[in-house]
Amino acid sequence: MQITVKASRRTEQGTRASRRLRRAGRVPGIVYGGDKAPQPITLDHNEIYHQLNNEAFHASILMLEIDGERESVLLRDAQWHAYKPLVLHVDFQRVSANEKIHLNVPLHFIGAEESPAVKLGGCIVSHVLTEVEVRCLPKDLPEYLTVDLSGLQPEQSLHLSQLSLPPGVEIVHHGEGDPVVATALKVRGEAEGEGGEAAAS
Repeated sequence: MQITVKASRRTEQGTRASRRLRRAGRVPGIVYGGDKAPQPITLDHNEIYHQLNNEAFHASILMLEIDGERESVLLRDAQWHAYKPLVLHVDFQRVSANEKIHLNVPLHFIGAEESPAVKLGGCIVSHVLTEVEVRCLPKDLPEYLTVDLSGLQPEQSLHLSQLSLPPGVEIVHHGEGDPVVATALKVRGEAEGEGGEAAAS
């Protein structure tokens, strides 16, 4: 489902203008990129506040509607008040259908309760990563990646290279090695109990 963000063009800029907008229940923002000049915009605070609390909003191609004109964008940044539930500023980037994009997408974990690690090994599964950066064309962007843990063995880890990816999607990894995505950890009490049984026998 396409998420639509409604906005208006913003002509006044500067700190004072931004304060006036916020007092009026509006949020200043900007959309940039592509072959167009950056466009300052304003958005309804309540609407963008609720959208920012939707996980899919952060990992989807959004339809930005500015005074009736529509263009595809990505959310690039949202600035929040230090301690109040207030959105202070939002940045969007225009996207082209023919250019690959980089975006962090969330990981959704399934199957842990059915895994040998949990059912037979008495382990708990720790999620080391909760999102990964992917590279793909806008049409191939997944809302999230599913991580199947049903085959996880006791004290075994699942690594980034083992994730199943949709067609056209590749993972972008900065750094060396093959990061751990999830790992099955032995519960301390059970590990100690097994040690005690071994000593007693």
